[in-house]
Amino acid sequence: MTTAGLTSAPAKGGTHKLWGGRFKGPGTAPAFDALNHSIGVDFRLWPFDVQLSKAWAMALYGAGVLTLDECNDIERGLDAVAHRLEAGEQPVPSDEDVHTLIDRLLHAEVGDVASKLHTGRSRNDQVATASRMWAMEAAGQLDRAIRHLQQVMIDQAHGLETALMPSYTHLQRAIPVSGAHWLLAHFWPLERDRARLKAACKSAAVLPLGSGAVAGCAYPISRTLLQGALGFETVSPNSIDAVSDRDFVAEMLFAATMIGVHLSRIAEDLIVYGSSEFGFVQFGEQFTSGSSMMPQKRNPDALELARGSAARMLGDLTTLLATLKGLPSSYNKDLQDDKRVLFDAVDTLLLVLPAVSGALAECTFRGERMRAALSSTMMATDLADYLVRKGASFREAHGAVGQLVRATEESGVDLHSLPFARFADAHPLFEQDIFDALSAYRSIEHREVEGGTGPGAVRVQLEAAQRALDVPGR
Repeated sequence: MTTAGLTSAPAKGGTHKLWGGRFKGPGTAPAFDALNHSIGVDFRLWPFDVQLSKAWAMALYGAGVLTLDECNDIERGLDAVAHRLEAGEQPVPSDEDVHTLIDRLLHAEVGDVASKLHTGRSRNDQVATASRMWAMEAAGQLDRAIRHLQQVMIDQAHGLETALMPSYTHLQRAIPVSGAHWLLAHFWPLERDRARLKAACKSAAVLPLGSGAVAGCAYPISRTLLQGALGFETVSPNSIDAVSDRDFVAEMLFAATMIGVHLSRIAEDLIVYGSSEFGFVQFGEQFTSGSSMMPQKRNPDALELARGSAARMLGDLTTLLATLKGLPSSYNKDLQDDKRVLFDAVDTLLLVLPAVSGALAECTFRGERMRAALSSTMMATDLADYLVRKGASFREAHGAVGQLVRATEESGVDLHSLPFARFADAHPLFEQDIFDALSAYRSIEHREVEGGTGPGAVRVQLEAAQRALDVPGR
């Protein structure tokens, strides 16, 4: 992906460049070619480059640049090129990038008429178009992979509606919640990720083709017809911006990074809950590995790799933003590396998402261990709420319950083991029914507010999650 193409004809000596008419001499240095050639990265863009080239041939026919026969010959040649590439044909060392590769193969198929295809376009608007088409398709692939993971979450959550467990803040036991409520706390971040992907896809759906190298096409092609033929939502309003705009890549990378972060967080929860100290989760065998030394080990490697991958995606995002921040107007060769980080982030997620889905699907949640981690002291907030319902202010209630908690620490017992007299001493509004307030089930029953952990609220939340999931691509 370089500056505007100068010629499409095969050069003498068997090489094939899209530029070079103003150069003379033995050719570029091997060290420069090694740095400059991007075919190892952008080869995967070939289906989109073929597709946009066919649309461009039609546009040139509409502009009177190609005859109908020439247009048909080029389209037939591009179909033949696609067939060769689908069959496994690989680049040769002289192929600078995917555009050079396709141009070379097209010349081999249809001869000199292939040289007319590059009329009025540049590799600048060509690669921007192909990259956007790839990004739109990738957004759809990621959305489907996320939805699969979300369905696994919903399926597992249905079995955890009545399983009570501690919630945690600061990694300290907080208030009882249902296991389903905890698991759905990881569903909704992924739903926000889907919304970000949709926005990034919309950002990518702006057609740059027809912008030329920087100033626009000099032939009367119809960009509106190109837009429709290639599935874009609109056309770019400014040719200088169009060839250098990589905001859509940044947005895709940010969405990918956030997905990575959210996968890392659920992985961390499962890793912690699967430890012997917690024992809330028993891992399956298909997404874990053993130890080369310790026969008893079952390691959650898929989850650990998911956790580590988030850092890699953050690096991809940082790389692109650092590249973009210092560029002058229009296209610069620095932008060639935008695809390296974009492809890496998407490829990584398309490996990680199915692995996390599989690891979660084969997890067994151990309700008895989750319940055993509950203690009546975790109902301290419920005791304060009890007093508030009796007429105390929350600050007053908080202080009274704090005294009781201190008493449990000093005596080494839980709240339910304290005698009623100790409660009565802490606050006169405590009555004999206070021990009912120390029930974990009573605690969650009080939390039927929308979005809360009450049984009814969780059922409503599960239904809402399934409805959200039933809308592909949102």
